[in-house]
Amino acid sequence: DDFFVATQIAKAAKDGGFDLVLTGKESIDYNGGSVPGLVAAMLDYGFVNGCIGLDVEGSSAKAVREIDGGKETVEVALPAVIAGQKGLVDEAALRIPNMRGIMQARTKQIAVVAPETTESKVEVVGYVKPAERGNVTLIDKDNVAELVRLLHEEAKVI
Repeated sequence: DDFFVATQIAKAAKDGGFDLVLTGKESIDYNGGSVPGLVAAMLDYGFVNGCIGLDVEGSSAKAVREIDGGKETVEVALPAVIAGQKGLVDEAALRIPNMRGIMQARTKQIAVVAPETTESKVEVVGYVKPAERGNVTLIDKDNVAELVRLLHEEAKVI
């Protein structure tokens, strides 16, 4: 769950002594968006969400974030957690590694870190399969009268 993930990131950031923790705004699986905020709370760091621009100078960072109807520039003291989104990194600057880089990466040591034990905040109650879909009736786009009849008599929505 998101609490477990945030606990692991917070532990790694604290043990590593990092002043800046960059995360994504939300995950693609559940779209919860709670992990960056939880990490910031666990570490007692400043937090900027939805960051599309970042400039770090000394012990502070200026972040540009999207808000309703525009952009906002905020300054946050380091250490901080920044939740970035599309626009934070210029896509032209992203590179696909070449074969030499991939082969060199094979020889690098990977530090395996034991997970931090934490109490689960989620309880699985059960799983239910979604209801099966009903039959689909295809209607010619020019047959509006048939569509209205079916919506009225069978679907009973009008």
